[in-house]
Amino acid sequence: MRDIEHQEKRRLSMQARLDGEKSQSERNRLGQFATPTALAIDILKYAEKIFPNDNKIRFLDPALGTGSFFSALLHVFGRNRVMTAVGYEIDDHYGNVARDLWSEFGLDVRTEDFTQILPPESDNKKATLIVCNPPYVRHHHMESSEKKRLSANIYEQQGVSLSGLSGLYCYFLCLSKEWMAPHALAAWLIPSEFMDVNYGREIKKFLLDRVQLLHIHRFSPEDCQFNDALVSSTVVWFRNDAPDEIHRVGFSFGGSLQKPLNKNTYTIDELAQEKKWSRLPAQDSNHRNNTSRFVIGDYFDVKRGIATGANQFFVLSPTDTRIRDIPKKFLTPILPSPRYLESDIIENDAEGFPLMQNWGFLFSSDLPPERIQEHYPLVWRYLESGIALGVHQRYICRNRYPWYSQDKREVASFLCTYMGRVTNNGKSKPFRFVLNHSKAIAANVYLMMYPKYWVRKLLQNNPELEYSMWQALQSIPIEYLIGEGRVYGGGLYKLEPKELLNTPTDRIASLIPDAFTPRAMQMSLF
Repeated sequence: MRDIEHQEKRRLSMQARLDGEKSQSERNRLGQFATPTALAIDILKYAEKIFPNDNKIRFLDPALGTGSFFSALLHVFGRNRVMTAVGYEIDDHYGNVARDLWSEFGLDVRTEDFTQILPPESDNKKATLIVCNPPYVRHHHMESSEKKRLSANIYEQQGVSLSGLSGLYCYFLCLSKEWMAPHALAAWLIPSEFMDVNYGREIKKFLLDRVQLLHIHRFSPEDCQFNDALVSSTVVWFRNDAPDEIHRVGFSFGGSLQKPLNKNTYTIDELAQEKKWSRLPAQDSNHRNNTSRFVIGDYFDVKRGIATGANQFFVLSPTDTRIRDIPKKFLTPILPSPRYLESDIIENDAEGFPLMQNWGFLFSSDLPPERIQEHYPLVWRYLESGIALGVHQRYICRNRYPWYSQDKREVASFLCTYMGRVTNNGKSKPFRFVLNHSKAIAANVYLMMYPKYWVRKLLQNNPELEYSMWQALQSIPIEYLIGEGRVYGGGLYKLEPKELLNTPTDRIASLIPDAFTPRAMQMSLF
């Protein structure tokens, strides 16, 4: 054991040196984030609980790094339990060090691309235990040809059609089944986002249909497991067995694998019906299967705020517009970031402008460049300054004509902040509903909520209803909003338009006359 502890200390020292030899952006692009020692040991201790006592271990790590999981394997199980051990590492920057560290301890380090290698044909040569922290490479860093190759292989092997938005870790997970002996155990340390996003549907299908899902533990988003990556982490355990309808899958949250803060079990059928697994484990009162009859989408349509492509250029302060003498026809008032909101009600002045600090004007025009150059020379001078800065070549700008023309949005009286964190010991909410009395539009840090036609009619006849509806939105339990949204490392919560639309709310219904309930209004359309 002393030899293993000594090698682990050497590994940590070398890991720090190797990481320092690469830039943070390079490691982000390649998804190279080493598993902390304590976490690796926690995962292997849990494996020891559910791995058959009389079985020898044929160990496989498809994304080895410097060997944190192999080190933890020896620490927990001891060398005598390990029959064979293989680790694949595509980057010899790390793989060669792993070979130097662990070859004498029985680890066969192969500096190859795991996704390019054919699995063993004989079950006796396949792994009985896979433990892996796969590379967290986002889809936009993957070549299209590589996605097609991996997707074709996985569909042929597992009948799973992965989305082009899937990260590389999804392909690793699905490919691993062919490397597993019958009844073999696997543990995958992966981002939690697959539980909620659309591309995660096929991953969940794989876990429910192709293997026997055993347990999923989700770490608290505020408790980042990696010092060098803001990612919300999950450990997924499954066995290479056929799914069992009566089998109950364990879900746990927070704390550690050994001592979670919350836990529960669910049948395969219950998991198949639950769209967002991040809501699990849930107390009955907070679970999505609540008694709410209505959702926000019954009363509102929701759009993102405007994505300008370059806020620093397109959003000007009132002082800047006066100095540059930009005519009003090019300007629309726009709200500042939510962090500048001192109140969730935005009042207006005599001109309809927000009574608050840091609001600005959004520059936009549909006039072609030659017209502006001929008739508005001062405006043209400003656009030329943007061209000099390369603003016109930014992704959003170069994909619209003219490059300075913004999306059109009506002013929204109801807004919801798009993302936020729970702060002040959990007292503040990550999402805020804002009542906007000004004529300012909003950027894409807000979701703009537009009452449906029949709701607008009610509001016109009863203006006081607007404030009551805003209060009803404010009263939505934060668990509902978080349950519909998604969470990232460091406790950053986000809410997409469709997720906001699907958020339960019954209090609004109590404000609406029976003749104007969503169901009654839907029936009136036929």
